[in-house]
Amino acid sequence: MMEKRQILMAAAAFCFAVAPAFAQHPHGGPGGGAGGSHGAAMSNGAADHGSVNGSTKGAASSPTTLLSKNTKLDSKLTSKLQSKGLLPAGTDLKDACAGFKNLGQCMSAIHVSHNLDVPFACMKANMTGSAPAAGTTCPTGTGSSKLSLGKSIQALAPKADSKTASKAGTSQADADLKEAETAS
Repeated sequence: MMEKRQILMAAAAFCFAVAPAFAQHPHGGPGGGAGGSHGAAMSNGAADHGSVNGSTKGAASSPTTLLSKNTKLDSKLTSKLQSKGLLPAGTDLKDACAGFKNLGQCMSAIHVSHNLDVPFACMKANMTGSAPAAGTTCPTGTGSSKLSLGKSIQALAPKADSKTASKAGTSQADADLKEAETAS
């Protein structure tokens, strides 16, 4: 009887020890499943992973730092986003992504704002917890605190299915990042 209890206690301890690792990568870990490495980007030959939900693998760089170090990636992503009409001509991707935790989070926000016809400045303000850019018309309270992508969608496009919109934007961002990385 005592032996069974010890085995159960050991199993429970193992589960509690391992659970946080799985919680950081809800899509099957880094690179696995749909959107498993939101914001993976190459910098000096090493993967720089980050995710929309804020978890990171290794020391993820801010988007501005990452794009400044990897000018090829910056150029490819900027061109790609401008050609799709997601980033206005003349807009610097580094500036657009300033304040985001990682590049994947910023790219997802860009796609979601385009998909739902929500001003990117409002999405950025909500996700970074900063005031919206001057001259932008956003709902009252926008940028008053940092919100996840899903919560930002709920706040700015309450009629949209935030889960579906978030997944779509994240998948699109992952595809853009993967394509830009392989072309770099």
